[in-house]
Amino acid sequence: MIAVTKQSKYIGDKAFYKKVLMIAVPIMLQNGITNFVGMLDNIMVGRIGTEQMSGVSIVNQLFFILILCVFGATSGAGVLGAQYYGNHDMKGVRDVFRIKILFAVTLLLVSTVLFWVCGDQLISLYLHDGSATGDLEATLSYARIYMRTMLIGNIPMVIEISYSSTLRESGETSVPMKASIAAVFVNLILNYILIYGKLGLPALGVVGAAVATIVSRFIQLGIVMLWSHTQKEKAPYFTGVYSSFRVPTAMIGKVFSMALPLMLNETLWSSAVATQTICYSARGLSVVAALNINSTIYNVFNIVFIALGDSVAIIVGQQLGAGKVEEGKITAYRIILFSVMVCFFIGTLMFLTAPFFPRIYNTSDEVKDIAANMIRITACMMPLQGFLHATYFTIRSGGKTLITFLFDSGFNWTVSVPLAFVLTHFTAFPIVLIFFCCNLADVLKATVGFVIMKSGTWARRIIA
Repeated sequence: MIAVTKQSKYIGDKAFYKKVLMIAVPIMLQNGITNFVGMLDNIMVGRIGTEQMSGVSIVNQLFFILILCVFGATSGAGVLGAQYYGNHDMKGVRDVFRIKILFAVTLLLVSTVLFWVCGDQLISLYLHDGSATGDLEATLSYARIYMRTMLIGNIPMVIEISYSSTLRESGETSVPMKASIAAVFVNLILNYILIYGKLGLPALGVVGAAVATIVSRFIQLGIVMLWSHTQKEKAPYFTGVYSSFRVPTAMIGKVFSMALPLMLNETLWSSAVATQTICYSARGLSVVAALNINSTIYNVFNIVFIALGDSVAIIVGQQLGAGKVEEGKITAYRIILFSVMVCFFIGTLMFLTAPFFPRIYNTSDEVKDIAANMIRITACMMPLQGFLHATYFTIRSGGKTLITFLFDSGFNWTVSVPLAFVLTHFTAFPIVLIFFCCNLADVLKATVGFVIMKSGTWARRIIA
């Protein structure tokens, strides 16, 4: 067992933070550029009108469930992948990747059928009277055409997630970052041309936004695949990966036991978020539009704790795979504290920008006021979210996927969703107060996470 002082248990030296930032910074840059350009895309659509912005937002909320479902399946498999890489077992990493692809394609096929057949019914869950802002029929029409066009873009997306997650598990974060940067700039340029009809092309509106996203996703996938299959020394686990999809039966069972709880967790967590939005939307389309503005700026500011959570999964996962259990615990404590401290400053900056960001949109004063207050609340909760995200990935790195399932989506469905439903349907509270109460409930979740972390039972080596 490693002997450490109380200070060194929670605060690392310069070499420690350099190692963390070597992994985290490329992920921050990738997510930061992606989310910043996504924000610009959102503003472009938002400047057309409230109905277009709300329609695109609703569809993205539904597709968010698919994205996190694929992410959960690949991440569950990736718990093993990171430990195999830490143990220098390239065949193990290769087999895990094959299982990821099978998971991703299966989820893609199921979701495509669901969205095509039941798309209108799913969109309509978000459309309610209750405010003076917006035309519900127009919003449904814009959402429908955007959804059906974007189904094509889900194909490269799920495959790219499988590749990039495997690269990150081996510590290679720069390639996904570069591919993402290239893709988002293509997306931004095409959005400007196709949404507004520049360079002699017709103005396509929400369809133009969808086409731009589809093209950029294929470019992103192409870059990642090209590097993965040509850099055999840096990524030996991709050599011959498609020569066969036969993997050891024992591994399938082990991966499935890891992936299923995480896939269910991400699916249920994202569907809980979507259901909360449905509850909020009972107060009118203005709330849907305000939530879209809030989530757009939140995605720009949350890149730090997202990247640090990924760092926990990668570094601690590799340490546990190498049998360095106590070292893994110390690493997790240090990164969690670092994440909370950084999120305090990020949240302060977000709070200060709250009054200005909603003014960019071509929408009503009602929407702008609600959005500004939601941004302030989200900013105050940023340190708490930093702790929760890093804790989630810490517990997951040791393969405790059932605990993460109960900790994450279990909490959302038993506490957050019922709370949002009761407050929106059985009280006259204003939507901003409801939003605050639902966010404040995460303090209880953080308390549970702290207890699990202190127990140390999450830290274990799960590969032979």
